[in-house]
Amino acid sequence: MLEELKQKVLRANLQLVKNKLVLFTWGNVSEIDRETKLIVIKPSGVSYDEMKAEDMVVVDLNGKVVEGDLRPSSDTPTHIEFYKAFPNVGGVTHTHSTFATAWAQAGRDIPFYGTTHADYFYGDIPCARSLTQEEIEGEYEKNTGLVIIDRFKKGKIDPMEVPGVLIKSHGVFAFGKDGDNSVYNATVLEEVAKMAFLTEQINPDVPRADKFMMEKHYQRKHGKNAYYGQKK
Repeated sequence: MLEELKQKVLRANLQLVKNKLVLFTWGNVSEIDRETKLIVIKPSGVSYDEMKAEDMVVVDLNGKVVEGDLRPSSDTPTHIEFYKAFPNVGGVTHTHSTFATAWAQAGRDIPFYGTTHADYFYGDIPCARSLTQEEIEGEYEKNTGLVIIDRFKKGKIDPMEVPGVLIKSHGVFAFGKDGDNSVYNATVLEEVAKMAFLTEQINPDVPRADKFMMEKHYQRKHGKNAYYGQKK
């Protein structure tokens, strides 16, 4: 079942290691097949060195394992909430990459300081609030997703325009049109987080870059009249 998608999700998870976004078994990538409404996700706690395509787990939107001998990632309920809330999201990546997680632990949005940020994120990268004790002691992973979704809805943020989010005291989630794209966005997010950190070290009073600069750089790459790159 979904054999090609399993291969694709395996490759996307291995990219986390290649891009130095994870250590040990930290992090996970999933992708949804919107036609069948089934999700393929990394198994929980399995070493990246040992993972095979047949280890990938297929679950439905209720979290029920449809195929697979291993337990799915413990973050599966979080992924499911994103797929239910954001119909354009086709892939989700979760990491604890160093610089982005440092911003998450500080409870800070990553401010827009320059064009690299604007090429991929149409505004500050938000940091969702901490979960309450009740939320953590209840359906923790599901509530993690719900808290992030609430942050996007209250801020009127489109996850395809700002395809990444932090959650306080935890880590990073990134979105994409598929699993590969979500890994790409998680990788850019980590680099942007590093740049923002260094920028504030050099100038603690640095202001955000001009909004018209953000508009230009984002739109030339993603807008209706985008002209960056080659025609497809």
